[in-house]
Amino acid sequence: MSLREEYFEDGPCPHNPGWRQWNIRDKTIFNGTVMGHLITRVDEDGKARLRMFPERKHQNLQGMIHGAITLSLIDISMFTAMHLIGGGNAGPSVTLELSTQFVGGGDPAHPLDAVNEIVRETGKLMFIRGQVVQGDNVVASHSGIVRKFSSTKTNTTA
Repeated sequence: MSLREEYFEDGPCPHNPGWRQWNIRDKTIFNGTVMGHLITRVDEDGKARLRMFPERKHQNLQGMIHGAITLSLIDISMFTAMHLIGGGNAGPSVTLELSTQFVGGGDPAHPLDAVNEIVRETGKLMFIRGQVVQGDNVVASHSGIVRKFSSTKTNTTA
């Protein structure tokens, strides 16, 4: 069993044709406990898309999707992009930088998508940018840098 298969459920999503699951097998850690069911695909334009389905627990006091959930979706989506359209191993890699601009509120009645493209990839770094959207509504824009590690490397310093 590969590292990815050991930690992730990433096969086809039976309820969403054309999408794949992106779920942590261990439901007691952050992704499984907080984020809920996640699905992913590569869009026709080559961008990686990660979708979540907001629940009541994802709302803030205003009844909108909490900013921390949006940030979490962005962070997870950078690793999805690395896995789907890049050359990195998403499992042992780490986020070095994440810049986010919130530009609208997320409606908890609709799926929330993080859509990413890889700006540049080097041997050890991946530069990613994207948006969090609900249909035509932009919720946030972001850019980030991920440090790639091989699955055998245990050093976590940049």
